[in-house]
Amino acid sequence: MTTLDRPTTAGTERSGPAAGPTRPLRRERGFANVFSHGFLLFWAALTALPLLWMFLSSFKSDREILTDPWGLPGALRFENWARAWTEAHIGQYFLNSAIVVAGSLTLTMLFGAAAAYVFARYEFRGRQVIYYLVVGGMMFPVFLALVPLFFVVRNAGLLNTWLGLILVYAAYSLPFTVFFLTAFFRTLPTSIAEAALIDGCGHFRLFFRVMLPMARPGMISVAIFNFLSHWNQFILPQVLMQGENSKPVLAQGLAALAVSQGYQGDFSGLFAGLTIATLPVLVVYVLFQRQVQSGLTAGQLK
Repeated sequence: MTTLDRPTTAGTERSGPAAGPTRPLRRERGFANVFSHGFLLFWAALTALPLLWMFLSSFKSDREILTDPWGLPGALRFENWARAWTEAHIGQYFLNSAIVVAGSLTLTMLFGAAAAYVFARYEFRGRQVIYYLVVGGMMFPVFLALVPLFFVVRNAGLLNTWLGLILVYAAYSLPFTVFFLTAFFRTLPTSIAEAALIDGCGHFRLFFRVMLPMARPGMISVAIFNFLSHWNQFILPQVLMQGENSKPVLAQGLAALAVSQGYQGDFSGLFAGLTIATLPVLVVYVLFQRQVQSGLTAGQLK
């Protein structure tokens, strides 16, 4: 009996010290979770509260904004939005931005996806060199090329035109698009592409009918990032869209509205214009937030 009892005692003695440190580890993990969740809540409030304050201020009168800036509006004054849309020309600026962003986003996604697919799926001489030259464009900020870019666009006869701004937007977005989609195309299974080629599918149809639908999560993710960049762009249209015949975009219109309404004291119209400019960005993110998350994690899961 003593020989049978000894292993039992030894087993209990061994399990005792091993089970002891689990409580401090659980406490540390619990403290880390509380700290991380608290920081995320603080960051969410820091981001969302200014947007909520701007939205509520767009329905206030100028007197309410100055006397009670943190209170709720006494009534929903949609005339502030109408005044900003018509008298401040936010509607025209909004339309100009929509046209420019739609054109530049289409060119960026079409050429960026095609280039990324070639870099990811085809072997040819100098592929790595060309890829690094294209992706290296992300290292050069916009401010570095403003002066030569102005002369290039002017000599091409595209100054103060939507086409010139669309081409410049697309050119500056291509490096990031190619970098993002090349890594995504490499995660897609090659067996489906090989089966399509064996069935007689050409390279053109293979790209548009097979590979692009499979790359939809990554395409949506990078399209949203490019949309945010193009919609909020200010320095490029400020340099390339100037003069009497120019058609300013929304960022330029908001800057002009902030200056003019600041002197006139129409703060309610200013907040209404800012809210109108912010709504498309929020709507796009709310509608496609799941696609953005799946596109960012697809490469890691595969």
